[in-house]
Amino acid sequence: MKKNKLLFLILELCILTFACCYFYFSHLSEKPESSPSVYRTEKEWIEKPMTRNGQILLRLADNQRADHPTSIACDYFADLVAERTEGRIQIIPYHASKLGDEKSTLSQLHYGGIDMVRTSIALLTDYNPELTVLEMPYIYRDSQHMWQVLDSELGDYFLQSLERSGLEGLCWFDAGARNFYTTDKPITKPEDLEGLYIRVQQSSFMVDLVSILGANPIDLPYEAVSTQLKQQRIDGAENNFPSYVSTGHYLAAPYMVMDGHTRIPEMIVINKKILEELEPEDQEILRQAASDASIFQRNLWESEEQKAKETFIKSGGQITYLEDQAAFVKKVQPLYNTYAYRYQGFLEAIQAVGQ
Repeated sequence: MKKNKLLFLILELCILTFACCYFYFSHLSEKPESSPSVYRTEKEWIEKPMTRNGQILLRLADNQRADHPTSIACDYFADLVAERTEGRIQIIPYHASKLGDEKSTLSQLHYGGIDMVRTSIALLTDYNPELTVLEMPYIYRDSQHMWQVLDSELGDYFLQSLERSGLEGLCWFDAGARNFYTTDKPITKPEDLEGLYIRVQQSSFMVDLVSILGANPIDLPYEAVSTQLKQQRIDGAENNFPSYVSTGHYLAAPYMVMDGHTRIPEMIVINKKILEELEPEDQEILRQAASDASIFQRNLWESEEQKAKETFIKSGGQITYLEDQAAFVKKVQPLYNTYAYRYQGFLEAIQAVGQ
C-alpha cells in the first residue's frame, strides 16, 4: 500500500511540475484576465514600476484565499498606501496564487516580474540563510516571545538582511504555530509519525525537520495539498489553524496535534530596485503603511485563530497534545547543528529576549 502511494505521489509531482511550468511561462506572455490594464513588458518589469494615467501600480502576490487573515491584511496595506498617497500609488493584491505558487512568485519578485510578495520566511532562506534561525523548532517560548524578537532591533536587521539579494522586507506577519494534522490517527508521541507521508513547505529545512521526526516528507505546492489529502495520497500535513480550516484540510484530516514544532513568521517583501524608483517620501509611506498593516494583521490573526479552532471542534475534529514535548525537542536537536551552527550569536540573542 505504501509503495503504491509513493508511486502515485511521484506521478502526481511530475504532473504538478509540468502544470506549474506551463502556468508560469504562459503567464509571462499573457495579460492577467482579472486586470489586463496592469500588463507590462519584461524590460519594464526589471527597470521600473508600472504607471498608468499618472498612477504608480504595484502588484502584490499572495497565495492565500481572499478571506484569509494575511490576505485581508494585504488589502488593508493597499488601502493605507492609496489613502496616504491620495491615490498616486495603487497596490493591486492578487490572492489565491493567481500569479503563481509561493516559490515561483518569489523567483519573479527577485527578477522584477512582480513588485511585492507576501511569503513565509521558510522560502526566503534561499535568499538569506540567516533567516533560518527564526524558524528553528521550539526556539520561541510562545507567541509573545516571537513578537518581542521581531519587534526588536534584531527583527529590523532581518528585514533589511535581504538587501544583498535585491529585496527588502517591509513588515512581519503572524503565521501562528505550525502543528501536524493527519487523516487516520492522532499524533501524541514521535513514534506516531514514523512512516507517515507528510506534506511540507517547499524548503529543504522543512523536509529535514519532518524526516528527523521519522515521517516521509512530501514537498508539494500549497495549492495541491487539499486534493492529495482527499485522495489519501498523503497521510497528513502541517500548518497553522486558520490555514488548516480555511482550506478545508480539516475535513479530510480531522486529527490535529498542538505540538507547535515551529513558529515561522511571514513578510511582505518588495523588489529593492522597484522601491528605489519611488520618491523617498513615498518609500517611507510604504514602509509605515506596512508596519501599520503588521499590527492590524497580528490582532486579526489572534481572532481568526480562535474562530478556526471553534469551527474545527464543532466539525467533530480531534485536538491532541504531546505526551512528552521534551522527546520531540530532543529529536530535532541535530537540526541546530546542521542549520544554525554558524548563527550561535543570533540563537543566544533570541533566547535572551524577554528574559
